[in-house]
Parts: sequence; C-alpha cells; structure tokens
Amino acid sequence: MASENSPLLAYRLLGEEGVAFPANGAGGPGGASARKLSTFLGVVVPTVLSMFSIVVFLRIGFVVGHAGLLQALAMLLVAYFILALTVLSVCAIATNGAVRGGGAYFMISRTLGPEVGGSIGLMFYLANVCGCAVSLLGLVEAVLDVFGADATGSSGLRVLPQGYGWNLLYGSLLLGLVGGVCTLGAGLYARASFLTFLLVSGSLASVLISFVAVGPRDIPLTPQPGPNGSSLPPQVGHFTGFNSSTLKANLGAGYAKDYTTGAMMTFASVFAVLFNGCTGIMAGANMSGELKDPSRAIPLGTIVAVAYTFFIYILLFFLSSFTCDRTLLQEDYGFFRAISLWPPLVLIGIYATSLSASMSSLIGASRILHALAQDDLFGVILAPAKVDQKGPSLLVLVQLVLLAGKLNTLAAVVTVFYLVAYAAVDLSCLSLEWASAPNFRPTFSLFSWHTCLLGVASCLLMMFLISPGAAGGSLLLMGLLSALLTARGGPSSWGYVSQALLFHQVRKYLLRLDVRKDHVKFWRPQLLLLVGNPRGALPLLRLANQLKKGGLYVLGHVTLGDLDCLPSDPVQPQYGAWLSLVDRAQVKAFVDLTLSPSVRQGAQHLLRISGLGGMKPNTLVLGFYDDAAPEDHFLTDPAFSEPADGTQEGGSPALSTLFPPPRAPGSPRALSPQDYVATVADALKMNKNVVLARACGALPPERLSRGSGGTSQPHHVDVWPLNLLRPRGGPGYVDVCGLFLLQMATILGMVPAWHSARLRIFLCLGPREAPGAAEGRLRALLSQLRIRAEVQEVVWGEGAGSQEPEEEEEGDFVNGRRGDAEAEALACSANALVRAQQGRGRGGGPGGPEGGDGEQGPSTALTFLYLPRPPADPARYPRYLALLEILSRDLGPTLLIHGVTPVTCTDL
Repeated sequence: MASENSPLLAYRLLGEEGVAFPANGAGGPGGASARKLSTFLGVVVPTVLSMFSIVVFLRIGFVVGHAGLLQALAMLLVAYFILALTVLSVCAIATNGAVRGGGAYFMISRTLGPEVGGSIGLMFYLANVCGCAVSLLGLVEAVLDVFGADATGSSGLRVLPQGYGWNLLYGSLLLGLVGGVCTLGAGLYARASFLTFLLVSGSLASVLISFVAVGPRDIPLTPQPGPNGSSLPPQVGHFTGFNSSTLKANLGAGYAKDYTTGAMMTFASVFAVLFNGCTGIMAGANMSGELKDPSRAIPLGTIVAVAYTFFIYILLFFLSSFTCDRTLLQEDYGFFRAISLWPPLVLIGIYATSLSASMSSLIGASRILHALAQDDLFGVILAPAKVDQKGPSLLVLVQLVLLAGKLNTLAAVVTVFYLVAYAAVDLSCLSLEWASAPNFRPTFSLFSWHTCLLGVASCLLMMFLISPGAAGGSLLLMGLLSALLTARGGPSSWGYVSQALLFHQVRKYLLRLDVRKDHVKFWRPQLLLLVGNPRGALPLLRLANQLKKGGLYVLGHVTLGDLDCLPSDPVQPQYGAWLSLVDRAQVKAFVDLTLSPSVRQGAQHLLRISGLGGMKPNTLVLGFYDDAAPEDHFLTDPAFSEPADGTQEGGSPALSTLFPPPRAPGSPRALSPQDYVATVADALKMNKNVVLARACGALPPERLSRGSGGTSQPHHVDVWPLNLLRPRGGPGYVDVCGLFLLQMATILGMVPAWHSARLRIFLCLGPREAPGAAEGRLRALLSQLRIRAEVQEVVWGEGAGSQEPEEEEEGDFVNGRRGDAEAEALACSANALVRAQQGRGRGGGPGGPEGGDGEQGPSTALTFLYLPRPPADPARYPRYLALLEILSRDLGPTLLIHGVTPVTCTDL
C-alpha cells in the first residue's frame, strides 16, 4: 500500500492524527497547526461584514432613492439570486474534498486546471484589491461628511480640508492602518472582526429602532454647485415617520444625477453599486487556510451569512421607503446619522464596517496571492509572495486604485471582476457535475447542473448589463492570462476536469459510432504502425501521421516476454516514454503496447484489440525487412535534441535514455523473415490492408514537416497500381488493391507538406496491347474519382514477361510455380523499369539517367508499389521476401501496399 499513489495517504489514515497536506500545495503557511478559526469567527463574521461593507450605511438611500422600492427589491432579489446560485456551487465544491488556502482560487484551479484557475485567481485577487480601495473610499466619504470642511448640519465639525489630494491622503493613511492590522496575522484580524461585528450589529440595531422611535423632522442638505460655479439654494429633506404617502411616492424609480460624481444614474449603475456591497460571499472561503474544518465551515457559515444580510437589506429598504422622502434619499446618502437616536453610534458602525470590509478584502487578496505564488504559476513574478504574503506590492496596488477618487466610479469594475470569479465557481461545479466522475460526491446535495448553468448565465448577463466595456475587458484579460499560462505550462498533478468531460463525451459518441453504418465514401485510413525501436523509425512515424487523413493512428509495440515468468507487467512503465515520444515527434497518435512471447503473436493481439468501437485500425504499417543498418534519428532530429547531461527540464530523464540504442549491424533480430511475412499474411487474413515502408529515412525533410511544402523543391510521387510480379497480358486492369494505392497517394497529396508534389501514375502495357486505349480508360476513372494526376504508359512484358501465356494466374511467380531464377529475373526487370522511370523524372532524356542530355527535372520523392499477396505455402515466405527486396531495391523511399477493402466512390 505504501507504494501506491493514493490521495488517502495525504490524510494519514493509518492511525495518525490531523490532516497533512503536501508542502508544495497551496495551503496555509502553518499547515494543520495554523487552522484555529471556527465557523462563526472564520466564515460568518467576515462574510457578513464584507457583504454589508459601506453599502448598508451609506448606499441604502442611494439605491432606494434612485431606483424606488420596487426596482430596489428587484435588484436585491436578482443580486441574491446570483449569489445563492454561486453559494450552492461553493458548498458543493467545498464539501467534496479538503479545501486549502486560496479559497475560490483553490476551488477553481483544482477543478478547471491551472490555466483557467490561475487567470481567474489573479482577477479575483485584483477584485479584492479594488474592493479594499472601494471600502476605504467609502470610509473617507463618511469621515468627511462629519469632519470635512464642507460638512453640513449642526453636527459637522469642519476640521479636515477637502479636495482630491486631501481625500487621497486620507485614504492612504487609512490603508496604512488596515495594512498594519492585516500584517499582524489572521488571529488578530479574526478578533478585530468579531469586535467590529458587535459594533456593526449594535449600530444597525440603533438605526432600526430610530426608524420607529424618532418623530418626523426636517434635515438640511448640502448645497449643490450650480451651472456657473455658484451654489444652488439649500434643500431640505424630510423624515416623515411611517407614512403611506411617502411609501407611495417612493415605489417608482426616479433616476437623477449622483451628487458625488455628477453622473446620471441608471438601473445598471445603481445595481452595480448595490451588487458591489453584496459580493463578500467569498470572504469565508478566502480564510480556508485558517479554518479548523473548511469543508464544513465554508458552506454552513456562508449560507447563514447570506440569509442574515438578505433579511437586513430587505428590512432597511422597506423602512427607508416608508419614512424618508426621495429628496432626502437622493441628496444625503448618510441620512442614517441624521435620523438616529444617537448619531455617534451610526458613525461607529460606518467606520467599523468600512474598516472590516477593507481588511477582509486585503487579507483575502493576500491569501490568494500567496496561493498563486505557492503554485508557481507565474514564476519569478510572484516569487516574493511565497514568503511574504502581505508584501508592499499589495498595498501599492490598493494605493493605485485609490487614485480613482470616488466609490461609485469603481463600483462597476469591481462588480464585474467579482462576477467573473462567481461565474468561474459555477462553471467549476457545472463541469464536475457534467463529467459524472465517481469521486465527485459532495455531502452538500442542494444543487444540480441546472443551478450551476443558471449561475454562469446570470453572472455573464449581469456583467454586460452593468458595464459592457469592463465585462469585455475582463474576459479579454482572462483569455490573455490563460494563454500565457498555457504557453508556460502548469502542474499536471491537480487533475483536469476537462479530461473527465472529454472522456464522458468521447464515450457517448463512440457508442453512437455504429460500424454497421459505415459507407465507402466516408472511408479513411486507420493505421496501426508496429515499431520495434523508435530511434530508427522517426521518418516512418511522421509519414504515417501524414497518411492517416484525420483517421485513427496507433503506435504499437510488442515487448517479448511471458507474464507468468515475471514479477510484474513490464509494459505499464513504458507508456510514459512512448507518450513523450508522441509529444516530441508532434504526431497525433495513440499508444498501444503489449507483452507477448513472439512479435507475430503480439501483432495479432494489437490488430484485434487496438481501438474501440468504430475506431479500430484497418491498415497495418510495417517497416521493410532488409539488411540495412538502422539509423539513430534521435541524434539528427532537431526535435529530439537534449542536454548533454541526459536530463530534461524538471530533472526528468532524457527521452534518449528511455529507449535502447539501435540494433547493431549483424546482431540477432527479434523477428525472423518467416514471422515477418507471416505477420503480413495474418493481417490480410484478418481483412486488414498492409503497408510496407522501405527507406523512409531518405525522404526529403521538408516533406515530413508540419508546414506547407509549397515553397520546397518540386518532387514526383510515383504510383504503380498494377502487380509488377504478375506478367500477364493486358495488365491495364486496375483492381481493388490498385485503387487502394491511388487513394493513399491522393491522401498524401492533401497534406500541406506534399501539396507541391506531382502525382504520376504508370500504366503498364502488354507487348501486344495498343497504346492509348488503357490510358483513356484510366483517365476516365481518375476523372470519376476526382484524382488529378499525370498518366504515363510504359511497355511491360518484354524480356522475362513476354514469354508467359496470357492465362498465367496471379501468384505463379510468388507461389513458386516458376523457377527461382525466372522469378528473380522478373523482379529485377520490374525494378529496372521503375528505376528507369524515376531516372526520366530526374534527367528528362529518353535514355534515363544514362542519357544525360535532358534538363534536370523533379526527382521522385516517394514510390507506391503494388504488394502481391504472400504465398499460400509458408515455406515460400523467405523467397517471397527476397522477391520484394529485389523489386524495391535502390528505389529510394517506397511504400509497398496491398489493399483488401474498397475505398473509392464515384457517387455523391
């Protein structure tokens, strides 16, 4: 058990106490010993204070005064509907496993992966930074309402100078105070938050009592500047007490200019301010690194805090609409102090909730920044945050945001950032639910994929309703950050929900892929390439990748051995090396390895079991069996260049050390000539097409690249669709195998690297066949098949083949019905014919390369030859292989192909 990679080992279930997290995780700095906060102190208190923030004291009149009671209630319901959907997702994720430091970032990154999680985590960090600045600006506004030089009312002390510069100074001083408290640690913050919670609760209680206990009164308002710089006549607001006429007047909307910014208010701008005050639902989740039991505390505490704040907001909306006229609501956002039984208690509540909200945002931002740094997603940029969670950079960012100067100016941007984070949490939960992973079984069950999807849609909709520019900019920023993290690479040990979703969808569509509905017009090659040692097979590996035409491509390898005689399976540890090979070679292939006593039996296993459902190999690809010494392409291929010390980035062993060196010339082989031909025969018996590839290492490098070959040197692709080892009269006939050759050559021409290659088809004429007739029939066939190619007739049958009768059956030479010398002479003659045509392409003269009079023409890059069936008698296999060697000798890169299934169609 100790050697198994099980997540349960992280919990020390073998009799030890506590929960131990990996040192490189995004946990809190002190591990389990630092987790001291309870549900109430760690989640309920900071969440309530963050959701109240400055809005509960300074923006209730703003919302009700501009939107009216009905629209204000609608805004509140919409806001809390979105929050409730997100809370359900948070509860589901938090109760599905251990939650560490970083809160929402940890949940998102461990679900959607480092690319999306890192980008949204950084945006959520910025949202908390801006949220801290908003709370500080609200506090400055509240202080200046009483102590500012322009303060109104009898209680105004008018001792602090006002203006943009002074306001910025006051905000900076308060930022220093908040930063100092947060620097002293989460314990002091929790105790300070509890004290703040008591003060805010007492202040709210006094406000609620004042609505009932205070009688009607007139409240003088601050004179507003006129159009020419002069002040307008002073206005008076009216607190009427409970009055049905006041309620009736406040039911409808009455949008006007905001006296703090001078901007005309709309539904979207007012909703942005309201929602910004309700966005603290992640305050408890951000403290996950300090909670005793975050999986229980986060959902329970968050639900309690959301329900409590919703009730208080509803109550304040109704009381304000019943008792205050619209003038008071729109022109004095701090009217709670004017109607309070004891105004200093309201001031204490305002200052306390503002300070607490700013501290909550600041400490939440520091936790997210520390988690991002611990995960090393942004490299050296965030490296200092690994040891200093509350570094000066955080305070500098808040200071920059303070330059905006007004609370309402920042509200839209902050709200959009929070909505992006909430949408990501909903998307995380939605992805887990849709993936149907067995390990996603949260103890909190009051959610479904419908609530998650609705949460995502609601967040995105409200983003664009509040501020289309900020919404578009935030999504663009998220995309750029995701692209940056994707290019940089991230941890692969977190688990990607995208893989689970892909598995779920692939399984569903594979079940729909019915082999009984296959049609020839949709045929595509599905290749199984058997590779002994990839060091000598890289060109063939890339050529097969070009031939697949969007079909299945499987790299197969047979390890010799008997599992009964081995302590463990030697195949499983090899998969990592082969998958790294696929990545490095940049081919789109699956890997299938097997253990077998012989290569032939292993090939049979792979032909039968590779693939799944309707995606199974229909073509076997083998390297040619000859005496050529294998080359080590790892040494010459730039994609496989590695450091001299034999290690890759991250300390993993170099790929060249994971595969043995190529076979030395003359050393014994794992496969005999007899078994090689038997493997070809087995594939044909199993109704698989066969491709034998020879001398692929001589292919032009530009033809194996992933780019376009349009600017490379022109080459020919020669196709011989007739069996050159069947010297029968009238060989203008093209059978299923010949059509298969044409199809494979045409597919290769569709690859960008082969676009400039010219397809040539050679049609063999018998000694008594008139020229032109067979060519006309072939051109008509090519026209029906939409194949563009040059057709050339060559005379075949002179010499070795001219003496054979026309009734000669296919396979006479292959099956040994003729003498060995005669068969070898025929193969030599066919080889000379093919080489002569290649020479015509290079030299252009009638005498081939010996003529030397023609201009230098395009050379033949690849030759397609008809592969005859192996003989029925296994004793003839070595002779058959010798004939193939003679036939393809010195032809350069050659594919000998035998097709057994129809692959072309002339119908629409």
